[in-house]
Amino acid sequence: MLAAAIALMLAPAALPPAREEMRLPAEEARQGVAADARFVYAISNAQIGKYDRRSGKRVTGWTGDPAQFIHMNSCTIVARALVCAASNYPDVPMASSIEWFDLASLRHIKSRSLGPGRGSLTWLEWHDGSWWACFANYDDKGADAGRDHRATTLVRFDRNFVEQGAWLFPKTVLALFAPYSSSGGAWGKDGLLYVTGHDRPELYALQLPKAGSRLEHVATIPIPTPGQAIQWDRSDPTLLWSLDRGRKALVASRVSVGK
Repeated sequence: MLAAAIALMLAPAALPPAREEMRLPAEEARQGVAADARFVYAISNAQIGKYDRRSGKRVTGWTGDPAQFIHMNSCTIVARALVCAASNYPDVPMASSIEWFDLASLRHIKSRSLGPGRGSLTWLEWHDGSWWACFANYDDKGADAGRDHRATTLVRFDRNFVEQGAWLFPKTVLALFAPYSSSGGAWGKDGLLYVTGHDRPELYALQLPKAGSRLEHVATIPIPTPGQAIQWDRSDPTLLWSLDRGRKALVASRVSVGK
């Protein structure tokens, strides 16, 4: 398989650019995106818009209290819920929460506070029977004392959010994140973890190490949007959704890996 072959290489592979296939305008396209077979969901700090992927029409939306929903970063689809990573960015100490929304109505269902800890929760994924969470750290604004982008951490939790393990990011990728952190992440069908930074139009394929506590950088893939959150299409495992927040657009791109 391609993923296994790439993983044997000593240096990260430079793979062909992702090919843009669809672009939908969305007012809420500021922080994150998720998609299923019928709809695309645009996420902003305290807003979610639900769009018909064929017509591009906005079918419903949700707006929260900005005093409570300070900075929603990204969302993922799990069963019939939109599960979102949120933080208090740029406030310090950094604190995070997870917010659940009904996928059909976008009604807010429940919340779980993670409080202060490893950093600012930017993305969350359900994969291989576990929750995988990225806690971002920054060099300046919104940073806890004594940390910078190098402290960005991937944490594995069980279904009850009991920690099962934690990893630092590859140094090659951290250098590209600086002075920010990872804004998006999603597990591919090939077992690799795909992440983005804050502003570079690149997708980084990572894998868990056989030993040690640092993820391994497998490949870099150019994408047509500048960083921010990502999600694989729930109906098409090689179609990656990202966002162009400068143009307030949701973008679907075909990626040569993730099969």
